[in-house]
Amino acid sequence: MDSLFIPLSEAVGASVDQVKLISCLLVSYPLGSLFIRIPSSQPAIKHVFNICVTLFYFIPVLNLQGPFVQLLCDVLATYVIAATVKGPQMPWIVFGLMMGHLTVNQVIRAFSNVSYETFEITGPQMVLVTKLSTFAWNVWDGRRPVEDLDKWQMQMRVSTFPSLLEFLGFAFYFPGALVGPYLEYAAYKSLIDETLFQVSGPTPAETPRRRAVPDGRKRVAYRKMVTGLLFLGLFVLFGSTYNYGVVITDRFLEKSLLHRIISFQIYGVIERAKYYSIWILTEGASILTGHGFTGYSPSGKSLWEGAANVDVLLIEFAPSFKVLLDSWNMKTNVWLRECVYKRVTPKGKKPGFKSSMTTFATSAFWHGIAPGYYLTFLYGGFVQTAGRLCRANLRPLFFPASPVPTVQQNPSAGSVLKKGLEQQPSPLKKVYDITGIAATVMLMNYACAPFMLLTLKDSFEAWARLGWYGFWMVGICIVFFNFGGSAWLKGVQTRRIKRATGVSAPPPDGKAGSDDVSPHVVPPLDAAVAEVQKKLS
Repeated sequence: MDSLFIPLSEAVGASVDQVKLISCLLVSYPLGSLFIRIPSSQPAIKHVFNICVTLFYFIPVLNLQGPFVQLLCDVLATYVIAATVKGPQMPWIVFGLMMGHLTVNQVIRAFSNVSYETFEITGPQMVLVTKLSTFAWNVWDGRRPVEDLDKWQMQMRVSTFPSLLEFLGFAFYFPGALVGPYLEYAAYKSLIDETLFQVSGPTPAETPRRRAVPDGRKRVAYRKMVTGLLFLGLFVLFGSTYNYGVVITDRFLEKSLLHRIISFQIYGVIERAKYYSIWILTEGASILTGHGFTGYSPSGKSLWEGAANVDVLLIEFAPSFKVLLDSWNMKTNVWLRECVYKRVTPKGKKPGFKSSMTTFATSAFWHGIAPGYYLTFLYGGFVQTAGRLCRANLRPLFFPASPVPTVQQNPSAGSVLKKGLEQQPSPLKKVYDITGIAATVMLMNYACAPFMLLTLKDSFEAWARLGWYGFWMVGICIVFFNFGGSAWLKGVQTRRIKRATGVSAPPPDGKAGSDDVSPHVVPPLDAAVAEVQKKLS
């Protein structure tokens, strides 16, 4: 089918593989409308539909016959292992085999110097690793006692093992087969039998229909398509001129340091546009199949937020690095949290440093073997640490120091019930928020440069040409808070609270007097400070 795509690629100035990929994503829209018309009483037809469409994408369109056979082997291996290995090691066996196979292909790609414009096996295989390893954990959760499971594990557990056809349909669900995001088996099953559309609570008044599919699906899906195409156009028009690679060119050094830093932020927006485009286009196609339904808004409109993989506004205007990470590649974040972060934590203990580092290492390893990936995630860990220190120690200063709790009499008990603290941010809080957004965007772009440049040489060269501003921002923050800054700021907050309330020191025994049943009594200073700081952070 190359004869159909080569003229088009020449016309738009993109590689043949890129044109093929976008074409597959766009074709998924009318195919999604066909898929949802298959009645839920015919689940086998839906599974076959998924398999056939994915086969069509991989073989005649993308010419990836061999890679598809490899992916099929991964799917069949997972199916057999999950069905036959009954012990707790089963999910780790699946995880190890899938990650190992992915790493082999990533090594081959790296040593073959394959261009990022070439679409090959590692992209869809990354999606399949998340899907298959999640399925293995869901099967294991289905074998565990219910009282040992948390909310997510209860919702996603697989208590009835699927047939082979059903599993193949799940593994090759066509809207997400090429670039993701993945969906859990429970979500796929509810899509096939249409129980996804059976929501609890009030639903809008509608005329009787033969199908359970809510209205509004096409409206949301095609709006996603337009949005995705706009981001694609942005990248096509400006991607070759404004990208992180410009930083290591000679002409970039001709500008002043301030000009370089400002320009660098613009490059980041253009670099991210291609990811926004692909993920939003995939989301729209998924919605057309019915996936992603999350209920109704108060006004009665259907909501389709369950297939989202990215929140553009929360990335480009993120108030903190944590919010940014939670809004980027969201389904992968769920996979890392539920299948790595929680699973490496011993039962009865809270996740700590070991769990965090294991999760960061897994994420970097999953992306590939390029050193730039590891630089990005290592630096990102320090950024998160600095962000937590700012939130815990600096943010409370931008709220009024008013620790007096609001209270409410309980007539039936004749006692006073504490209702909490009323805190309204000061005008300076807006300055803090704007500064936080600017800092987060700057640190995001600084962290992502190695992710795109890949090599150590180019990554360090880019950072040097930017005046190492990311290291200065994070380094000064961490040093300040760890060498007296935290204690000093907490002392400032304590004095603010004391001045605002006139609270005296607590009695020697640390308890309030016997007359403290009055609704206007102020709790001891230490308790008030602790409660305020907890509320504000």
